[in-house]
Amino acid sequence: MGMKCIGVDIGGTTVKIGLFETTGELLEKWEVKTRQEEGGIHILPDVAASIREKAMELGLDLKTDFTGAGMGVPGPVLPNGYVEVCVNLGWRDVNPQEELSALLDGMPVKSGNDANVAALGEMWQGGGRGYSDLIMITLGTGVGGGVIIDQKIIAGKHGLGGEIGHVHVRDEEWEHCNCGGVGCVEQVGSATGIAREARRRMAAASEPSLMRSFGDDITAKDVLDAAKEGDALALEVMETVGRYLGLALASASMIVDPEVFVIGGGVSKAGQFLIDIIQKHYEYFTPISQNKAKLVLATLGNDAGIYGAARLVL
Repeated sequence: MGMKCIGVDIGGTTVKIGLFETTGELLEKWEVKTRQEEGGIHILPDVAASIREKAMELGLDLKTDFTGAGMGVPGPVLPNGYVEVCVNLGWRDVNPQEELSALLDGMPVKSGNDANVAALGEMWQGGGRGYSDLIMITLGTGVGGGVIIDQKIIAGKHGLGGEIGHVHVRDEEWEHCNCGGVGCVEQVGSATGIAREARRRMAAASEPSLMRSFGDDITAKDVLDAAKEGDALALEVMETVGRYLGLALASASMIVDPEVFVIGGGVSKAGQFLIDIIQKHYEYFTPISQNKAKLVLATLGNDAGIYGAARLVL
């Protein structure tokens, strides 16, 4: 029996947990509900209890059979594991890695921002496999980013490294982003942003469109499906989205120059169609060189977080 490690991906609704061989093979995965009440004090005890139960079930010893547990959390994480705030969990001024370690009989625990950790997972076993320098963009409810250089997460001194979703790209935006800023990548490139852009376009134009049947309940998937069908208004929306995502990638290229950009998150299910739109604008904003990072799709889906979390402790 080889040594095992644990990957924990803490989300606002569920916590995903994976049991891995240290070689990167996923043995088992399961979920526990994220209990946000009372400032999120139940989350880590629930996770620890679940890991304990799984170890007992498999006859594994927490002290001798595990190299450690890694954890991805939805917010900035300082190098020592300190978390100032996780809006979606109710956490303030906590050090979740110290807490989880104590709950698991002193097992080594390392933590990182969830998007950074997902990037590490894609590098280890996903779309970025074989590369040691990559930037991952996750297009989900928000836009996350993760920068990996030399196989290590660049989290920055304040945990803000790789927050590509909150780079300002759009001067004519007037609404505020959740972060308090205006004109963030997240406001136009996330699933929420794409739907909002579609609602604005439909309100501003009178031309018929496949999108109109969805009304205000339109989702990013509806927009992308319509664009794939050749719907003119939906294509306009996606051109806008692609322009700002292309601009964000171009800016990142000029600062970090990775080998590859890995595009993930729910929106990336649109596949090569989406990549092609972003690529066109990325090329436009990087005329300086033909020799630059290429764009690829993430392959681990929702498991990227547990893979990357496990990789943190290796």
